[in-house]
Amino acid sequence: MQAGTVGVANGSGAWRKMRGRGESADHDSRPNFVLMMVDDLGIGDIGCYGNDTISTPNVDRLAADGVKLSQHLAAAPLCTPSRTAFMTGRYALRAGETSSSRVQVILFLAGSGGLPPNETTFAKLLQKQGYTTGIVGKWHLGVNCESRNDHCHHPNNHGFDFFYGLPFTNFNDCKPGAGKGVLVDVQETLWQMSALLALASLTLLAVRASALLRVSWSLAAFLAVLSLLGFTAWFVPFELLRTWNCIIMRNGEVVEQPVKLETLSARLMSEAERFVERHKDGPFLLFLSLAHVHTPLFVSEGFTGKSKHGLYGDNVEEVDWMVGKLGLSEKTLMYFTSDHGGHIEEGPKGGWNGIYRGGKAMGGWEGGIRVPGIFRWPGRLNPGREVAEPTSLMDVFPTVVKLAGGTLPEDRILDGRDLMPLLEGRTNRSQHEFMFHYCGMYLNAVRWHPPDSDSIFKVHFFTPNFSPAGAVGCYDTSICMCHGEFVTYHSPPLVFELSGDPSESRPLSPDTEPRLAEVLERVERAVTEHRRTLTPVERQLTWAKVLWKPWLQPCCGTFPFCSCEESNHTSAGAE
Repeated sequence: MQAGTVGVANGSGAWRKMRGRGESADHDSRPNFVLMMVDDLGIGDIGCYGNDTISTPNVDRLAADGVKLSQHLAAAPLCTPSRTAFMTGRYALRAGETSSSRVQVILFLAGSGGLPPNETTFAKLLQKQGYTTGIVGKWHLGVNCESRNDHCHHPNNHGFDFFYGLPFTNFNDCKPGAGKGVLVDVQETLWQMSALLALASLTLLAVRASALLRVSWSLAAFLAVLSLLGFTAWFVPFELLRTWNCIIMRNGEVVEQPVKLETLSARLMSEAERFVERHKDGPFLLFLSLAHVHTPLFVSEGFTGKSKHGLYGDNVEEVDWMVGKLGLSEKTLMYFTSDHGGHIEEGPKGGWNGIYRGGKAMGGWEGGIRVPGIFRWPGRLNPGREVAEPTSLMDVFPTVVKLAGGTLPEDRILDGRDLMPLLEGRTNRSQHEFMFHYCGMYLNAVRWHPPDSDSIFKVHFFTPNFSPAGAVGCYDTSICMCHGEFVTYHSPPLVFELSGDPSESRPLSPDTEPRLAEVLERVERAVTEHRRTLTPVERQLTWAKVLWKPWLQPCCGTFPFCSCEESNHTSAGAE
């Protein structure tokens, strides 16, 4: 596809299509949207954000041709809650997509939790404005509620006309030999329990057979049954995770189970290009949600060994190639970001968060929530601008809805703010005076940008306990938790001034900051006001909702014999 060939056509074809969707006004000035989100990308992995060892010329060109946000923030440091906030323009807590326990994301594709059907996504509102909407890539916001094909959480039920990609995510079990990634300690306990019960049953049978002791047949049988149940509880949901979770869907149909990672990048890119080509004559929104750079790392032929940073660097450079592959017209607004910061516990297989402290799953530490944010719209946004004001992934919701001519919902609280005044330079102040940073369902930190000051204060109420001692991450558990013994509460809270200390290395004290008492008092009032806006909702990440339910399992074939491989001709399908 050549650059400049994709966009809204200024002709009767586009007008007829919009009128066919119920529009009565001329919206030729409205842009197409391509929203591109990388998975687990660290802000320090991109050249225009300071990396000088990984080659990202296409992303850097986006920034040079558009506007770069240097304080762009995820609303959560993990996939499911962050993507919920992005889709809805609201903190994930409002949709029930947060947790009070160790389970902070959707773990099984056949769980019943997910993005509630009553939530309004930007895609739903753009559909009403005559836009064709599509998502290519990762979803990770659930599929079914009560039956295998109800698709209550599916993208097609949340405003997307077209979906192709991973309804779950890419994780270790998807790549043979990469290890396990879901409740590993639970798996080990179930295996050990079933093995011990089996050994006990066999021992009793051996004792009875040798007549050493009188042993009840019923006791031996009972232990054998318990052993079989323990083995089944371990083997079926966990040992077959690659089959259950690692699948490709086209709309509501499973087309590959399990996924072939070695061809995934090419197929996602092909589907994205086909979607743009099919809808170049009418307004469209494409959410290109890449499976890169989440572990296990996979890379297409031709990118292996290109980077100085091993397989991870190869992944980032392939992402950059994908950015350059989309040839887009001047009537397309393109946005590039990551769902949250890099996973530093993965070591060389994880991202780099630059000067910022912490990473993925570390609550409000900057390294887990500060992400790239680049907007390019030739002719509308002046190239080469940088905005250092606090902005959020949630801001994409009101921004695209307003640009599409839509009306923001009035039946719910929105936490995102329209970015266009900042992007166009019509204002130099963010509309976010306060931003609230959650770790699970717990309010972890608050950012305050006083209206009469350039200062940006961050107040931490608790912080994760790094392990082992002296580490800068939660290496003992692979990912940080938000509750109990895994965190330390601070009284008084830790306070940092981010303008002068972006790495959060020097907590303020009354001696170093005369306004410290004012900061804490003002933040406390903001927290009280924020909590008044929260209403009880059904929680989506409880154990009852996240655990595997066979009757909800998407399957190609006859369950449990789920297996299929996408053939070449199926990749050319349409909505």
